[in-house]
Amino acid sequence: MRQDVKKIRNLLKQYAKLKRDLTAFNQVSSPSFDGVSSHGSRNGAESRLINHVDLSYQLKEVEDALNAIDDPQYKFILHDYIIEKRFSRNEACDQLSVSVSKFNYLKNRALEVFKLNYLRTP
Repeated sequence: MRQDVKKIRNLLKQYAKLKRDLTAFNQVSSPSFDGVSSHGSRNGAESRLINHVDLSYQLKEVEDALNAIDDPQYKFILHDYIIEKRFSRNEACDQLSVSVSKFNYLKNRALEVFKLNYLRTP
C-alpha cells in the first residue's frame, strides 16, 4: 500500500478514538477559570479547553471530508469497514457483492477520494 494512502487509513482509524476522547471530555465538568490571567503559563482548565477545541476541529475536518463523498460503496468502506470495523474484509466483500481484488481496488479509491476531500478542507 502506498505511504500516503496508509497515512490516510491511519487517520481514519484514529477518527473513532478522537470521537471517544471528545465524548469523554464532554462528560467532565465544565472548566472554571480563577479570574487571574496566566500571562504565559496555562492553567489546567485552559489546557483542557484548548485540547477540546483542537479535538473538535480535527473531527470536523474528517467529518467534512467524509460527508463530501457521494459514492455509497466508498462511504460503506470508509465508515463501516475502516472506521467502525463492523466487518472483516470477506464480510465487506459479501456486503458489496465484489471479489477481494475488486474490494481492494474500491478501498484504495475510497481512500484516495477521502484524501482529496480532506486536503481540500480549509
